[in-house]
Amino acid sequence: MNARPMAESTDIFGRGATLWSRSFAFYWSARTSTNGAYQMQAVAVGWQIYELTNNPFDLGLVGLVQFIPIVVLSLLIGQIADHYDRRAVVRACQIAKGLAALALAIGTFGGWLGRDSILTILFVSGVARAFETPTMHTLVPGLVPKELLPRAIAAAVTATQTAIICGPALGGLIYFFGATAVYSTCAAAFFAASILIGMIELQSAPPERKPVTLETVLAGFAYIRGRPILLGALLLDLLAVLLGGVTALLPIFARDILQAGAAGPFVLGLLRSAPAVGALSISVVLAHYALDRHVGRILFAAVIAYGLSVVVFALSASLVLSLAVLTIYGAADAISVVIRHSLVQTRTPNDMLGRVMAINSLFTGTSGSLGEFRAGAVAASFGGVASAFIGGAGALLVALVWMRLFPELYRVDTIAPRQN
Repeated sequence: MNARPMAESTDIFGRGATLWSRSFAFYWSARTSTNGAYQMQAVAVGWQIYELTNNPFDLGLVGLVQFIPIVVLSLLIGQIADHYDRRAVVRACQIAKGLAALALAIGTFGGWLGRDSILTILFVSGVARAFETPTMHTLVPGLVPKELLPRAIAAAVTATQTAIICGPALGGLIYFFGATAVYSTCAAAFFAASILIGMIELQSAPPERKPVTLETVLAGFAYIRGRPILLGALLLDLLAVLLGGVTALLPIFARDILQAGAAGPFVLGLLRSAPAVGALSISVVLAHYALDRHVGRILFAAVIAYGLSVVVFALSASLVLSLAVLTIYGAADAISVVIRHSLVQTRTPNDMLGRVMAINSLFTGTSGSLGEFRAGAVAASFGGVASAFIGGAGALLVALVWMRLFPELYRVDTIAPRQN
């Protein structure tokens, strides 16, 4: 199964156990490639849909059709991740996403791609992404020694944020050659990611296959429910991002608020990249200096900064100010992501990590995709500015309420539980 003892891990220069082993480098590159392609595709889809229909509600539908598979399949996703080779699952997902991107390219080139066909293809791609995301996260503990796990998670976040920085801007530039060029590039990146994942060697044995029972299916929920720290962290992220997410609104701000004109796709790419600039910056720091004190307080401070940045963005009519507060928005979100993933992965046994991460993905997918639907639906009724302002204020309120509801989370001092 290409598994080997943890102590034999060597870095890319052959020097012994380290964070940057060959397999971790392949993983990092694959994660960068697939997330970059996803971001490029999102820019093209967002602009193409808005140009086709001129309806903010359809921007929300883009998030909704990718949210449905996460909810419907969450229990199955966890079982698959805990019973089959996780690398094979991720590779299959990359291939499926590549084929979906090819369908978007062919449909655009042929002139038959409309709103409904785009949403249908995105649903298929959403099914693949629903399986990919939690399974991709479960690979990290098998790539590095346990003591390096928080730093590895932060380094993995840098892969995502690098992709979010480069992907939207690159997608906006390529869009000048047409949506077909963007979708074709995405397909190539997804297929490249599948090859990179296949080159990974795990340093721990794959999960043992156990009979599937109702108890094993629901074990992830039971595990989280009995641990207030994990439950509070997941619910905090779910509600804050559900309310405060502004991604679906960016085409509206680029075209209608910031008056980008012909440069609209490029400005949209910049707006989508700005959060990742902040996230990448803070993730690089966390990859070298792991959080080891006052973790709970830092988490809540990050969520409060996240909500405040959304409020300021809603009121901004300046591209420079918008980019600045979106950078803060991304940095705050990255701190929350690193802390939440670290708490989950250091406090969950490997044999049920897939089910727990599937629930984590359900929460984050709900907050992201359903949050986009919420933002688009509110914007359709009250406008993009009102939608963003209400969401940011809601995220602030959630953070304040959660301090009272989950005092155990606020008082968490270290990532991993202390050994008695």
